[in-house]
Formats: sequence, structure tokens, C-alpha cells
Amino acid sequence: MNPEQTLDHTELRNWLRLSRTTGVGPVTFYNLIARFGSAQNALAEIPRLARRGGRIKALNIPDIEQIDAELEALDQISGRMLPACDPDFPYLLSRIDPPPPVISVIGQISCLQKPAIAMVGSRNASAIGMRFAKDMAHDLGKAGMIVVSGLARGIDGAAHSGALSTGTIAVVAGGVDHIYPHQHAQLRQMILKDGAIISERRLGHKATARDFPRRNRIISGLGFGTIVIEAAKRSGSLITARYALEQNREVFAAPGSPLDPRAGGGNALIKQGATLIENAEDVIKAFQQTPQSHFTEDPPQYESQDIEYDEQQIDAAREKILQLLSPTPICRDELVRASGYPVAICSSALVELELAGLANCQPGGMISKAGF
Repeated sequence: MNPEQTLDHTELRNWLRLSRTTGVGPVTFYNLIARFGSAQNALAEIPRLARRGGRIKALNIPDIEQIDAELEALDQISGRMLPACDPDFPYLLSRIDPPPPVISVIGQISCLQKPAIAMVGSRNASAIGMRFAKDMAHDLGKAGMIVVSGLARGIDGAAHSGALSTGTIAVVAGGVDHIYPHQHAQLRQMILKDGAIISERRLGHKATARDFPRRNRIISGLGFGTIVIEAAKRSGSLITARYALEQNREVFAAPGSPLDPRAGGGNALIKQGATLIENAEDVIKAFQQTPQSHFTEDPPQYESQDIEYDEQQIDAAREKILQLLSPTPICRDELVRASGYPVAICSSALVELELAGLANCQPGGMISKAGF
């Protein structure tokens, strides 16, 4: 994948069709692009690959009319579809492994190029926690940073509110046109004035539980670090912090009373090595001290198109991998070692298994058996 290229309308449409196809997650998407050279070529090949993997039902590939209708609807609300290779795609988000193939954006696209910091926390936040988040977001915005959050109740809403005057980015789990939660309808409109709302989901999509981890991964991926304010020990905010660590980003946490369960997650992060913060200056100082290499990482590398694909080897690897997989996710590298086959052969086998609905290739390099 060329890290920076502007797709014409036809190829953008093909990227959307491929990324919206049943069984094509971000990992499989990029492996298909790398193997076949373009989304158009991949679309022609995936029905065959799915059958090789054992799929019986036909793949659900969106037709051209569906995609054109989505693009037109996005244009009607002054939005834009950004593939990961586009020069306007957020730089740090393009460096996560793998980035979302396509995001929808409404609002001010220019704010996607500014230094960003994520801020997340409890939906059931305390008054003091929300004031802290709002004040910190305001101060970070004044310092030139874009505050990123998830438009949820509590800390998210306070973070967006504090940064309205300087711009803030809301990452939503549904389509960018879907208002959720309803009590943030006015806040959503205010965000659009100087900030943006983004999503990797299609227009009209209503968020389900499985969409929120994907949203959280984008929240952390947009910024050089993630701030956690008031998070319970089992919460979505800690999932976002975990993604930040996987993406080699900074994690900050505001300490709280040990008597307040909403402080348990943040306090635990500090014990594990997260940077304790008391004000915006602590975050700004960390940003200034972050090595330049942190912001100039090479994009993720996927399979080379020069590889020879021996289908008999892929068949054997596919059977071995299916035998090795379980509902418990396993690291991709460990799976490759256990299979005894080369990385490229294993990647091809996994593509076929995911298209067949038999494997889940999760961002972050974890693989599990599907159907559980």
C-alpha cells in the first residue's frame, strides 16, 4: 500500500466495497491489497478465496449502487470519506497496525492534522472529575492540541465541552450521521464548528456493543497519548489505555481516592507505570519531551506482491492453523511458529479462514477461532 496517494472515485468506491465485505476486517483488507495490488483485483478474487477457506454461503459484497448512495449521502452533509492512504488521513492513526481502511469525517478536516491527545473516563463521572476533565481539555486546547474523545456521557462530554473553542474530535461507534447519546445532540453540533466527528462505520449504522472497542482503538490511535480520568477497574477506558500501549503511545492517569471505585482503574494504571498527571502542564511537558521518532514512525508493512503463493502449501497451512486455533486469542507470531509455515503462507491461509467465517484476525496481532 502506497502510504500517500489520492484515490480516484472508482478506486475509493472499490476500497469501500472491499472494507464493507463480510469477513474482511482491517488485517485481511491490507493483506488482500498487498497480495493483489488493488481493491478492484481483490474484489474479483475474494469469492474464490472464501470458497477455498470453506465458506458455503456467498460473501456479502456491497454493490456499486449502495456505495455510491453512501458517498452521495455523506456529500450531502458536507462530509468526506478518507482512505488510509490519503494525504489528509490523520498521520498518527495511519501508523497503527493496522489503521482503519476508511474513515468518514464531518466537520473541519484540517483539525485532523494538529497534534492530538485522547481523553477518556467514566460515563458515571463525579462532578469534580468532569470539572477536572473540562479544565484540562481547555488548557490543552489553548496549548495547541486537539482533544479526542468518544462523545459518551461523563468524562467524554466534559472533555469535548472544554475544548470547543479550540477544536475537538469526537470518534463515534455508529455512523457519523447517527446521534448517540441523544442528550449530546447539541454538543455534537457545537463540535462541528471548529472540530470534527469521525467513524469507520457506514452512514446510518447504529452502534452495537462490538463497535465500541473499535472506536476506542481509533481514539487512542489519533493521539500521541491517552489521558484516563475516573475509570473503574473494568471499563472501556482501560481498553482504550491498553490500545494506546499496543500502539506505542503514552498513557496518563489522574489519581483518585481509593474509596471511590471510579478511581480504581486510573490508580491501577499509575501502579503499572502510567504517568501521573495533576494538570495540563504535565501532559504538555511529556509531549515536548517525546522523541521526534515517535511522530515519524514508518507505516505498518504488509505482504509483498513479489511473493510466490503456493496454493498446496496454503491448503496445508490452513488445515494446520484451523487445528491450532481456539476461542482464546493467540498472538499471530506464536501461531506462525507453531504452524511451521512461512509468514506469507500463514497470512494467505488466515485470509481464507476469515473470509470463510472460521477465524477472527484482530487488530493488534491476535487471532482466534470464530463462531464462539
